[in-house]
Amino acid sequence: MRLNSALDVALGRGAGIRGWGPELQLGPSPPRYLLENHWYQQWKEYVESGDQNSSSFPGHINNSELFEDLESFRLKERLVESEEYVLVPEDVWNKLVSWYGLEHDQPPIERKVVELPSTQKVEVYPVELYLCQHNDLDSPVTAQFSHSVLQEARRQFEVPPEDETRLWVKNSDGSCERLRNIHMTVLDACLSMGQVVIMETRNKDGTWPSSRPHVMRNSVEDEELYRGQPGVCGLTNLGNTCFMNSAFQCLSNVPPLTEYFLNNHYLGELNFSNPLGMKGEIAEAYADLVKQAWSGHHRAIVPRMFKTKVGHFASQFLGYQQHDAQELLSFLLDGLHEDLNRVKRKEYVELRDAAGRPDEEVAEEAWRNHKRRNDSIIVDIFHGLFKSTLVCPACGKVSVTFDPFCYLSVPLPVSQERAMELFFVYMDPSRKPQQHRVVVPKAGKVLDLCLALAKHTGVPAEQMMVADVFSHRFYKLYQVDEALSCILDRDDIFVYEVAGGLAEPGGALVLPVYLRERAQLSWDALYGLLLERLSRGLWPRWLMALPPPGEEEEEMLGEGPASQAEGSSGGSGGPPTPSPPQATLPPTANRRKRKCRRRRPLFTVRPVNANGTSERPALPGEAQPYIAIDWDSDMKKRYYDEEEAEGYVKHECMGHVQRRQPVKLRECVELFTTVETLEEENPWYCPTCKRHQLATKKLDLWALPEVLIIHLKRFSYTRLAREKLDTLVEFPIRDLDFSDFIIKPRADVAPAPHKYDLIAVSNHYGSLRDGHYTTFARNKDSGHWFYFDDSSVSPVAEAQIESKAAYVLFYQRQDRICPPGTTPCPRPPDAGGGCCSDSMEVD
Repeated sequence: MRLNSALDVALGRGAGIRGWGPELQLGPSPPRYLLENHWYQQWKEYVESGDQNSSSFPGHINNSELFEDLESFRLKERLVESEEYVLVPEDVWNKLVSWYGLEHDQPPIERKVVELPSTQKVEVYPVELYLCQHNDLDSPVTAQFSHSVLQEARRQFEVPPEDETRLWVKNSDGSCERLRNIHMTVLDACLSMGQVVIMETRNKDGTWPSSRPHVMRNSVEDEELYRGQPGVCGLTNLGNTCFMNSAFQCLSNVPPLTEYFLNNHYLGELNFSNPLGMKGEIAEAYADLVKQAWSGHHRAIVPRMFKTKVGHFASQFLGYQQHDAQELLSFLLDGLHEDLNRVKRKEYVELRDAAGRPDEEVAEEAWRNHKRRNDSIIVDIFHGLFKSTLVCPACGKVSVTFDPFCYLSVPLPVSQERAMELFFVYMDPSRKPQQHRVVVPKAGKVLDLCLALAKHTGVPAEQMMVADVFSHRFYKLYQVDEALSCILDRDDIFVYEVAGGLAEPGGALVLPVYLRERAQLSWDALYGLLLERLSRGLWPRWLMALPPPGEEEEEMLGEGPASQAEGSSGGSGGPPTPSPPQATLPPTANRRKRKCRRRRPLFTVRPVNANGTSERPALPGEAQPYIAIDWDSDMKKRYYDEEEAEGYVKHECMGHVQRRQPVKLRECVELFTTVETLEEENPWYCPTCKRHQLATKKLDLWALPEVLIIHLKRFSYTRLAREKLDTLVEFPIRDLDFSDFIIKPRADVAPAPHKYDLIAVSNHYGSLRDGHYTTFARNKDSGHWFYFDDSSVSPVAEAQIESKAAYVLFYQRQDRICPPGTTPCPRPPDAGGGCCSDSMEVD
């Protein structure tokens, strides 16, 4: 038999024998045999050469390099596959032995194959471990492992099936490391001979003995004796973590999700190999928090480990800054889904356009494709289906797709106007400045602001100059054609009446004026300060011989002006700039000079830069000159009434507050399903035109999930402005009916249920920068509503739930709600149950 043919027969492959890996796809039957890699490589070269007389003939199979010694034939530790040995199936080993023989007295190295759910592994080193329980570390049990470590540990200690356990491996340095995968074998866990494995059982209060959480009670005994309503448990604020607390309390009060974790269904579905997941750590951290909150043993718990895990996998939530609760909800739903995804290997699915096919066919195909890659408890509970219709404005091409969703982000009807507060300063000095509130178009210009103000003041818009005053400086002077979006609500806007004809060539010149105060320093004070600094280097007789300047010298040194924009408060100026002393003038000349200056001016006028902080003449071509009035301190105190100058009055318009009318949740959903034109930053590529187009887009609801999350888009973010809408959205507590919004044709015999009841609300109070999150939630066991404000929890009446603070709403479909006090609706971990699969009749 030719050697290449022998290779084909022996290995069941072609002449190229590359690619043997740990998955062992060459044969399904155990056992496997270790073959020394050097002998294997020589044999491979010999076979591929095709020359039976080659000097590379390997001779007898020799595995001596794999043994510690040739007496005990004990395998060397930490042998590396593909470097020091290869694994071959039993039939290959037998053929090689029959062809080449085995080195004298060497035993075959036969090893067992361990069957895992999705692959096979070879137990190269049968491992002997020491097992012990967390509460009895001094009584280890010796056990050999060839299958799941956790299963063997539970069997050894006769753990009841309802008890939840987990394992720790003690390293040589004394540290312990979690074994997270309950299916993991000793081979997967890289356990070595003689290692200690510790098993712990979850406490009744949901905590673990190894990591008991911080709790609000000082006494552990008191905490263990505490018995409260499960789920009525606060979360300590760790520093601006109210957004996290609110998000968790909402999810924790979703009955099917909480039952899934409390009944330990998640343990069998943790996905440790999903590259899009978090190695099961987010799901485990969330499960720990749920079990503690629903144990009934805590008034409040500290979610420190949960926050740490969230920050580890989502760096935007690191630290202690305030964040958006809805953004965290989105991350948690996605993270839990990927950590619990039942699909271990996501196959490639090609997306197809409708191409004229019936909607029912396209929708069923889209949902089936979605479930081929995404199948978890999150999909079962929260995922629904959109119908998306795009129409090309050029060729009329219509594209229809069906896309899954996890929540609805619905817009609020937004007014196209905004109210702006400002101060108006008249040219007439006898009239005090006025505070005004004017209503202007959101997309308007500065001219629109002046026109609205002209109706209040009687001053023509062309005689107004608009300025942003910041830190007592003219931060910006606005032109009439600039967009009002440049002006934020927090800006201090002053509008000054100026002389007419500003737009005409050669018209009036506008001079912004700063009011500054001179800080004075006498020559005597400066001389004494300098002499003190120089004293270390002067001879004592020189110090005695140098008299101070005469009292006649009263020239003032330095001008450290403090500046302020006219009509605003003063600020600090620059450092003193000394003038040279008149040392050459005789005393009589000094007295004569004093007499000439007896009538001192109130202030001096100097050209300055735009900030009013340095004296300089206007630069050539400079569009806007600035000047400063520098007050003498004594003169200002004597002749200038600063309190009177700073006074203002409120115009009657300040008493008129524009009331916002409440909107109904139905209006927000209607706006969500309205046809819109895509923005220039997000065009659609038309396959017919072969170019990007600003197509029209319409979203429709095809199928809704069991739990519908509705996110009210209260926060508006643009390039120049951020605002929060405090509009009151009226939403029902019961009987929210989506029948009119579902476009899927209904069967006459069994119409799909589309009525929902409210189960939780995430609230946001305050502004964007200093807001606070809380939660209203309905307890799944008692049916009562509670108000969760970090560590504080209190009962609440249904009439208090609807407010302007409502931000994220959680609704559960009525046919899935179990009455309080009854057994929860059964939900096997692999049964699906989302309304999409129910209503589509696809799995």
